Amino acid sequence: MKEFVISEVKAETAILVGLITQEQNEAKTNEYLDELEFLADTAGAVTVKRFTQRVGGPNQTTYVGKGKLEEIKQYIQQEEDEEREIGMVIFDDELSAKQMRNIENELKVKILDRTSLILDIFAMRAQTANAKTQVELAQYRYMLPRLQRLWTHLERQGGGSGSGGGKGSVGLRGPGETQLEMDRRIILQRMSLLKQRLVEIDRQKVTQRKNRGRMIRVALVGYTNVGKSTIMNLLAKSEVFAENKLFATLDTTVRKVVVDNLPFLLADTVGFIRKLPTDLVDSFKSTLDEVREADLLIHVVDISHPDFEEQIKVVENTLGELGCADKPSMIVFNKIDNYTWVEKEEDDLTPATKENITLDELKRTWMARLNENCLFISAREKENIDEFRNTLYTKVRELHVQKYPYNDFLYPMVEE
Repeated sequence: MKEFVISEVKAETAILVGLITQEQNEAKTNEYLDELEFLADTAGAVTVKRFTQRVGGPNQTTYVGKGKLEEIKQYIQQEEDEEREIGMVIFDDELSAKQMRNIENELKVKILDRTSLILDIFAMRAQTANAKTQVELAQYRYMLPRLQRLWTHLERQGGGSGSGGGKGSVGLRGPGETQLEMDRRIILQRMSLLKQRLVEIDRQKVTQRKNRGRMIRVALVGYTNVGKSTIMNLLAKSEVFAENKLFATLDTTVRKVVVDNLPFLLADTVGFIRKLPTDLVDSFKSTLDEVREADLLIHVVDISHPDFEEQIKVVENTLGELGCADKPSMIVFNKIDNYTWVEKEEDDLTPATKENITLDELKRTWMARLNENCLFISAREKENIDEFRNTLYTKVRELHVQKYPYNDFLYPMVEE
């Protein structure tokens, strides 16, 4: 008998590249690269090296300076000499077609930017027809301005009548330009078809929402990987996919929840993230219809994340873009079981940072002004969940009385 040997599939290796600028200091750049590494891990790649450069801003032709690009190139060659192939280089900002072409020509490996990496993850995670259509539309929007780099090798073959060859010569429309125009037309037609399909899907979803009856709608919103799906599973006793990966949930999930005989609809939505281009947000706005039509927003925050305050701002800005900034909301600080702090030494006279603040001290800062609109829980360890349910019940009931006053007798107040 033949023996079948199952060979282990090796994950692609990746190099990360970021810039330190006046607007983005070294600590912030490292935080962004930590997130980029998490994105790469979610996509199935293993990060083996990081490169950063302190500059005034991105180089218009190669993103980093020529010296830094040469340093990256030498590292890739050294790894190849030792039979350790580098699969890709990922840049922490969106690259232009010109930058991507020049970097590829120099490094001779696959080049990705933050946007294309996120799109790859979206494509992996999309399950429903709605999400798949939105991902495809976002991919085409990203691809369209970068088409030219795919056909530069054909443009050099341009000939035609006349002995000129200058830029102003007539009759020099080579096969590359013809192919480029053809691809552009095909993509634009495909995008038009996808937009029509999304309109039809939206129409169906509006009908579905109208048939849900007279119930308050609550939406979980927040940065990606803050525990929204875990909270959804806890409240709705459902089996929504949840794991420690970015964008574990891409499709909006809606479940009926009953707290003390009061039913309402709970939606788990796609997480937000930093540095998302506007056109990418636009592609996914229909996924966030549940947010726009919600009566109450539960903003979930990972309080154990060192940069949770900036994540709050990212979510608030995105909600503002969606026209949801003024909706009734509450903020739920999740993962209190993971919160860590470092006690300062007695002889350390430097100002305390957020790393030196205990959770109790943190609760007495700006969070104290939020009063009943602020809760601290651990969905995984089920800490303070009863308080969360009671607060949620009170808020949903108040909204229900306002929206459906003649239906209030169905849900009597629970005696305390």
